[in-house]
Amino acid sequence: MLESVGALTGSPWIYAVVALSVLLDVFLPVLPSGVLVITAATAAAASSTTVTAGEATQQVPSLLVLTLSAATASVLGDLVAYRLAWRGGDRLDRAIARSRRLTTAQERLGAALSRGGGALVVIARFAPAGRSVVSLGAGAAHRKVREFLPWSALAGVAWAGYSVSLGYFGGQWLGATWLGTAVSVLALFLAGALAALVVRRPTHTRRAPVVTGAPAGS
Repeated sequence: MLESVGALTGSPWIYAVVALSVLLDVFLPVLPSGVLVITAATAAAASSTTVTAGEATQQVPSLLVLTLSAATASVLGDLVAYRLAWRGGDRLDRAIARSRRLTTAQERLGAALSRGGGALVVIARFAPAGRSVVSLGAGAAHRKVREFLPWSALAGVAWAGYSVSLGYFGGQWLGATWLGTAVSVLALFLAGALAALVVRRPTHTRRAPVVTGAPAGS
């Protein structure tokens, strides 16, 4: 598998496959888009260590294009889900109301965006299905696009950069082996598990102090 991906690293097809996988996994979270990005980066990194110096310089832009492809597809997928949820109407609202997870995420996201705390969007990008929940929740809640899009872009760049970096350094240190890929994928899953814990952590809102009026007749 690594050899096959390595052969595609220098061609446009690997970027198209990565972009399509990342774009669609907002609707199908089971797609292994993160694993695909890591595998491609691992193959590219390992190839750059075995070719001549003149050819090795050609591998550097491939990592940049891979990162840009994954990040751009991530943002576009978020926007598609956001728009579909925005126009979903009563049917989508009822579907969200039946899901405790979606309802909770929608409430937390709305509160976070209202406070300018869109970091929740970035963190959720690493959590399993967190991207889907956040994008659909933002659209269904009719959050303004200027509140959602900058954080979605930051999330896409952070996730793509992290995934490519894992694959690259794994390939540099361990080579294009199943061990190197497995270690990088494990690091991605650990980040996802940590992000899931943060996203699911209940928020504690501070209540405003109750001001009682003066007793009547005082």
